[in-house]
Amino acid sequence: MKLVKMFGLVVVFMFAAVTFARAEELKFAYVDLAKLFDQYDRTKEYDKVLEADNNKFQDERNKKIDQIRELQGKAAMLKDEAKAKNDKDIEKLKNDILEFDRSKRTDLTKARDEKVREILLEIEKTVSEYAKAQDITFVLNDRVLIYGKDTLNITDPILKTLNDSYAKQPKK
Repeated sequence: MKLVKMFGLVVVFMFAAVTFARAEELKFAYVDLAKLFDQYDRTKEYDKVLEADNNKFQDERNKKIDQIRELQGKAAMLKDEAKAKNDKDIEKLKNDILEFDRSKRTDLTKARDEKVREILLEIEKTVSEYAKAQDITFVLNDRVLIYGKDTLNITDPILKTLNDSYAKQPKK
């Protein structure tokens, strides 16, 4: 259903563009947004940061799990009173792990989403600036196209501009 609506919008858009073409010469281009995002050096660098953060989270989580296993291993040798206390400690640690897990995953997701948003806004700005400089009337995402001539694909020059610009930025 979404595909039908999207196709309908593209047809209407193209019809409108042809109609307005009499008023001025329209120039079209398209970009592969997924390629821009995935091959942008800033994205690659942030993926490394995200992976390091995730590994740190997993290490902390594994330490907490090891504590539980250690307490569970000692439980068989304890007397009833001590065993009951040990079971409470184990239950508390399990709840702590669940809360820790939920909290850290939420934090990591928020950080990732914010960074993705920043990167996509930067890509959008670069595409807009490139389109203005090249006097391009419309730039489309390749996902809404059924067909587009390779000569209209501006992904590679945009990617080069993004990576060159990022390379010139001072590293934190």
